[in-house]
Amino acid sequence: MKDSEKGRSMRYRLTFITGMAVGYVLGTRAGRQRYEQLRACAQKFARNPAVRNTAESAAQGGRHAAVRALDKVRPLREKIGQRDPRAVGEDDWGTSNT
Repeated sequence: MKDSEKGRSMRYRLTFITGMAVGYVLGTRAGRQRYEQLRACAQKFARNPAVRNTAESAAQGGRHAAVRALDKVRPLREKIGQRDPRAVGEDDWGTSNT
């Protein structure tokens, strides 16, 4: 790893840790009442039909992308001689696949 990559990685870690510390301090100062306000707001947001539709669309898109990726990988696996890991029985090496 180059020195510039190490420095960048350390900077991101430091930023993350700083953000966590600030969030903790602000969260403890806000108290239970503010927590309840934020929770109620988050629940209202999650119940919004537009948000639910968008989340479902994103989930369907993710499933569709996963199926397309599997369709592209499957011929490659067959080409290099690997079998489906869900297949039961002995493989070409004489070992059990279970």
